[in-house]
Amino acid sequence: MTITDSPSVNGVDIASLFGTIDVVRNQRELAQFTFRASNSWVSGTHSTTTMGTFSGAGGDHQHKATYAYESDHPAVLVGADEGPSPVEALLHAIAACLTAGIANIAAARGVELRSVTSTIEGDIDLQGILGLSDEVRNGYQAMRVHFDIDSPAPAADVEAVVAQSQARSAVFDVLTNGTTVDVTVSA
Repeated sequence: MTITDSPSVNGVDIASLFGTIDVVRNQRELAQFTFRASNSWVSGTHSTTTMGTFSGAGGDHQHKATYAYESDHPAVLVGADEGPSPVEALLHAIAACLTAGIANIAAARGVELRSVTSTIEGDIDLQGILGLSDEVRNGYQAMRVHFDIDSPAPAADVEAVVAQSQARSAVFDVLTNGTTVDVTVSA
C-alpha cells in the first residue's frame, strides 16, 4: 500500500484509495490489523490514553506522533472535568468513522463535498452505572447522528454516500452488532 501524489477529490488520494483496495483484494492477509491503546490512571476518574503503534498491512507501524486523549467525568458525575467522559469519546468515534467513510466514498464516486458537519447525541440512564437498577443497561439506550452535507450533487447521491459509509463503518458495526471484549488483570 503506497500513497501517491495523484490528484485528490475531497482531499482523498483516489489512486491510493483504489490501489489499496486492489492490493488487499489480491493479498487478503494484508487486511488484518490490530490497533493498540495504553491507558494510565491519573487521579479520581481522570485517565490518559495514548495511541502510537499498530500492526497491519503485513507489518508493525508507528503513527507520525503518539496521540493522547484525556478522559474524565464532569463535576456533576464526581469527576474533575479534565477531559470528555468515555461515553462522549464514543460519540466522537462514531462521528469520525462515518465522516471518514463519507469522504472516501464520495471521492470514489466523484461526489464533490463542500462541507460535512454532524451532531451526535446519546441517551444514557445512570441508574445502571450507579448500581441503582439492574433493569437499566449501563450504556447508551439510543444514539442519533445527523449530518449536514453541502454538496452540488443531487440529494439522492449524497444520501447514498452516507448509507454506504454506514454500511462500511467499523465503529457503526461495533456499536450495532457488538464485539467480544476480553478483560484480564495482573495484580
